[in-house]
Amino acid sequence: MTAPHEEPRPFTPDPAKTYSLMELARGTSPLVDKEPEDTVMTWPHLVLVELLGALAMTLLLLVLSLLRDAPLEEFANPEAPPNPAKAAWYLMGVQELILHLHPAWGAILVPGIITILLMAIPYLDRDTSDVGVWFAGPRGRRIAGWTALATAITVPVLVVLSSLYGVRSLFPNASATVTGVLVPLGIILVILEGLRRILKRYGATRREMTIAYFTVFVTSFVILTLIMLLFRGPGERLYWPWAMPEG
Repeated sequence: MTAPHEEPRPFTPDPAKTYSLMELARGTSPLVDKEPEDTVMTWPHLVLVELLGALAMTLLLLVLSLLRDAPLEEFANPEAPPNPAKAAWYLMGVQELILHLHPAWGAILVPGIITILLMAIPYLDRDTSDVGVWFAGPRGRRIAGWTALATAITVPVLVVLSSLYGVRSLFPNASATVTGVLVPLGIILVILEGLRRILKRYGATRREMTIAYFTVFVTSFVILTLIMLLFRGPGERLYWPWAMPEG
């Protein structure tokens, strides 16, 4: 004897909540079959937790400020500027990039292009099959890990080669456009295309490719920041941190 077929029923509105239709979207949603009894109000449940988190962070900062002063340097002296003059830590990656690219490309165009591409990810990858899954699954995590490792090795090697030899030594008669734009960007594009071919060979999905490229950008920014912060000394030359001369 088969069980009777149950028709889907709409949820019963909760009189304590208000409802409104905001938008009709195609596809499925992770909130399918969610009734009012399965949800909670933003206030006080979410807002109260966020408020407590903000207060805890403020308390932590107050305690740290009491225990240790901010690592400020002496007043600026125009007669003895620091060597090298480093930007704020969150711009050190861009400062390192300027050493290897034309300033307009290293400071504005390349970071701007990367920012636009990162903003376009939700529009390029509209698959909702694995929404809410970290790195889209175990294979995505492996792809992110191996990509981060490869980037952490490749970026320092390229920085060392560029600092010791440079494109100018390979093309002494070339213009600044060739040595500061075409050759460096060509190397970057060749590496990214090589990554795409490797991922495609192993049947990576669009989301897994997006994860790989996102990992490349984030890891590269972190590595470039650490190089400028820890390994750049007087004259913006490379030194080991324990052998750093006085600027």
